[in-house]
Amino acid sequence: MRFDTKYVTKAALIAAMYVVLILVQMIPAASFTFGAVQLRLAEGLTLLPFVEAAAIPGVFLGCLISNIILAGVSGLGLVDVIGGSLVTLAAAYLTSKAKNKYLAAVPPVLLNGLIVSIWVSYYTNMPYGITVLGIAGGEALSVFLFGGLVLYVYERSKIFRRF
Repeated sequence: MRFDTKYVTKAALIAAMYVVLILVQMIPAASFTFGAVQLRLAEGLTLLPFVEAAAIPGVFLGCLISNIILAGVSGLGLVDVIGGSLVTLAAAYLTSKAKNKYLAAVPPVLLNGLIVSIWVSYYTNMPYGITVLGIAGGEALSVFLFGGLVLYVYERSKIFRRF
């Protein structure tokens, strides 16, 4: 894999989109961005590694930057900054290896639901099972609805294919 200017630029743009989506969503819906129920529109970008290799570092860096910026708001601290970002990186890598776009949606939903719920349930004093349902459910909505739309636009856009 070549790490040329186009690759780095795509990764940076995807990271920036992730951060902007999180920050814009924080204004009206902060309670649904962090906690036992997480509905992050930015997580829809986790489908991009299926069609774009630069999205792997892009969504990871976007998640990392967002988690750093909002560490005080989430109340989950360093464990979420590092752990949540690494879960996103693992999910992005596994998504890039998926056989089809439906299977590509599975890693972000499962990994976030099962792993992120460990510390979220601890810090929010919510039962682990309920936290898994809340986080996986929010992730599934983000990935299948918004991510499906992102993938649809990306696959049909002449601008993105040329870039």
